[in-house]
Amino acid sequence: MKIRQNDKVMIISGKDKTKIGKVVKILKDKNKVLVEGLNKSKRHVKPNPYKQEQGGIKDVEVPVDVSNVRVVCDACANPTKIGYRYTEDNKKMRYCKKCDENF
Repeated sequence: MKIRQNDKVMIISGKDKTKIGKVVKILKDKNKVLVEGLNKSKRHVKPNPYKQEQGGIKDVEVPVDVSNVRVVCDACANPTKIGYRYTEDNKKMRYCKKCDENF
């Protein structure tokens, strides 16, 4: 998976199409990412007297499939694909395939 935590991403399909957010969590086994403030859904929650939680309808962020997300490059500010290249020190670096800038 080429997306990492704290990457700035754009959702490319669905109800939040063209919105930009930060990756909060990566779910590798399900091939999904959790984007901060996007793809919200309503959940009905019962009150819990032990945790002193109120009941009601709450907005919850739902994971998005990785195929519906593109990384936004800081240099060109466009959603792009990510490539890999090795430096002279044999370190693996990510780069933007549109503007050829390193991440």
